[in-house]
Amino acid sequence: MTGVLAFAALAFPAIDPVAIEIGPVAIRWYALAYIAGLALGWMYLRRLAQTGLAALTRAEADDLLFWVALGVIVGGRLGYALFYRADHYLANPHELVMLWRGGMSFHGGLLGVVVALAWFAHLRGHPVLAVADAVAPAIPIGLFFGRIANFINGELYGRIADPDLPWAMEFPTGGPFPRHPSQLYQAGLEGLVLLAVLAWLVHRRGGLARRGLVTGAFLAGYAMARTVGELFREPDAHIGFLDGGVTMGQLLSLPMLLIGVWMMVRAAPSARRPR
Repeated sequence: MTGVLAFAALAFPAIDPVAIEIGPVAIRWYALAYIAGLALGWMYLRRLAQTGLAALTRAEADDLLFWVALGVIVGGRLGYALFYRADHYLANPHELVMLWRGGMSFHGGLLGVVVALAWFAHLRGHPVLAVADAVAPAIPIGLFFGRIANFINGELYGRIADPDLPWAMEFPTGGPFPRHPSQLYQAGLEGLVLLAVLAWLVHRRGGLARRGLVTGAFLAGYAMARTVGELFREPDAHIGFLDGGVTMGQLLSLPMLLIGVWMMVRAAPSARRPR
């Protein structure tokens, strides 16, 4: 049976995780994904500021890039250590800085960005939600590239699929079984679909005029996309399924869904700050 399953699966496109290597310097696709997500997200935020949709100036959008990057990296790493590998990093705290070994948590990164945005808003005299609403529509861009990098690395692969599934794939570390390429599912849901929904809300429905609406839509939208994606993704081996068959990703997404829906219900029109 194992041989039949292996034969039925598509071959994984073995892409070297190192995109560019010059002497001792190696630049990985994962790093390029973060750079692309931050750069394109910054360009989108800058466009929102330029057109007057976001309650920020273009100069503030430029400054905000550093704060968001810092929140993503620090929060993402600490969140992964706390939510997924607490025992390991308590025993090996020096490995926290070894980012090249992988291990980032979206939910931790989100908390890091929240702290960074709150501090930035305090320093610049903006309401926190006004800054969050400006940044939220751009986040799916980074999520898309991050999931593509997961696929290139052959990590966070999907659960075992029906061998008749045309796009089932055998991953290098997933055993000789056809699996869902769940990274691509999540890239589509958390990245492209969520980006399109938020863009429609911002550009077609005037969502930024109701403070907290776009942030709430992002939180709720991501939580739903992540919950669906987790139905096809193999749980982390060292955690497995939690009580009731849910995954850690689904559990961490539940508060996001509740907070996001609450923010959307409570969102009220607000006057644009004069320039």
